[in-house]
Amino acid sequence: MAEISFDDFMKVDIRVGTVTRAEPFPEARKPAIKLWIDFGAEIGERKTSAQITAHYTPDTLVGRQVMAVVNFPPRQIGPFMSEVLVLGLPDGNADIVLLSPDQAVPDGGRMH
Repeated sequence: MAEISFDDFMKVDIRVGTVTRAEPFPEARKPAIKLWIDFGAEIGERKTSAQITAHYTPDTLVGRQVMAVVNFPPRQIGPFMSEVLVLGLPDGNADIVLLSPDQAVPDGGRMH
């Protein structure tokens, strides 16, 4: 992978937010969940969908803090407009495990 400069890294706005609502996304091509995430007063609530059904159900996601890229342009995912990209890592089966802080932090905090 090519090296990037620190300035390039600073262009990616990664913030923490709390999931306020989560619903199944049956219209998605691959199993997914719709998420509404509160990123605090500066950014507000944004929505996205994520293929995270191997480890999560909608009811286990509400109240969870997650990390997301908030400065990508919106992207149409079937009938749903995704406004952020939640971040995760693959487990041993290539199923996604969400990235989150290990203790509660204020919503909207920027990763650095």
